[in-house]
Amino acid sequence: MPKRFFSFALAGLALLSLLPGRAEGVGTSAASAILMDVDSGRVLYEQNADAKMLIASTTKIMTALVAVRDGKLSDTVTVSREAAYTEGSSMYLKEGEELTLETLLYGLMLCSGNDAAVAVAEHVGGSVQGFVKRMNETAGDLGMDHSSFANPNGLDDEKHYSTARDMAVLACAALENETVLRIASTRSITIGGRTMTNHNKLLSMMDGCLGLKTGYTRAAGRTLVSCAERNGQRLVAVTLQDGNDWADHQSLFEYGFSAYPARRPAVLGRELGRAAVAGGMSDSVPLVAADSFSWPLAEGEQLETSLELFRDLSAPVTAGTRAGQAVFTLNGQEVGRVDLLCGETVLPVVASAMGVLRGFR
Repeated sequence: MPKRFFSFALAGLALLSLLPGRAEGVGTSAASAILMDVDSGRVLYEQNADAKMLIASTTKIMTALVAVRDGKLSDTVTVSREAAYTEGSSMYLKEGEELTLETLLYGLMLCSGNDAAVAVAEHVGGSVQGFVKRMNETAGDLGMDHSSFANPNGLDDEKHYSTARDMAVLACAALENETVLRIASTRSITIGGRTMTNHNKLLSMMDGCLGLKTGYTRAAGRTLVSCAERNGQRLVAVTLQDGNDWADHQSLFEYGFSAYPARRPAVLGRELGRAAVAGGMSDSVPLVAADSFSWPLAEGEQLETSLELFRDLSAPVTAGTRAGQAVFTLNGQEVGRVDLLCGETVLPVVASAMGVLRGFR
């Protein structure tokens, strides 16, 4: 049977209210920048976002993600001479010292320890080279097509680079990992005999900041990847080579939350329409969202929704049966889908009539 389409504009979205206090524009001092909505992936602002840039210690977001995925937090790690004598920012590891992988990850993300990065890489990857291979494989899996990793700490290397857009994608993936998020959002902790304080000043400068990672080398300049949450909406900001990054990130978040509040055209269990049912006691069945979907909209923007059925429905129809998908479009471009489930059971007319006849006996 051919697919059937039912197009309509959701009433709740057709009556978009004006957004009070909407920012008229935003800019940064960065050579490259981006602002992205985490749940939808929609880009709310970008500035030279695909330029290949040095990323300094924001690299450690990838290091943490790979380590948490491939390693075990309770593992005991023995610090090698190479790790202990790594140049640059440090958590001051000593050769032969034994710490848990979890302690090293706090040193990685809070103190930005280059020594911690090497110790983590050697333990989880078997070697720095083996770990870097996993970093690049993970980048490929995430669709970071314009990134290359040469080390786990972000020290300058011509084969070590990324883009603001790719780093935003990485940040979104990291935020979905509860362990990485817990560590990155920690302001201060005492663990493994050390007290460590997060270098990310945004955690104390603005409400709702979920952290992530700072970075700096002389060649890369100041780099920053951060996330903030407001009213259930999460945004990621990335700035590369930005001497005013603290203020720029606050401005980007203020702009994004005010100009693009998240809208939810689909909520789990909400009825999105009805589909005809042939031969049933009811001639239609409600179609409900199998999941939630949100998309940030600016003033004047409107999502349209199409209901796409896999086949014509005939009784009997069982509640919970997957019947099709709701397709959401903005300006003619698809931005997302959710499955549709039958919200009720519809019995066939014959079966129902037989039940009535049996009742008269």
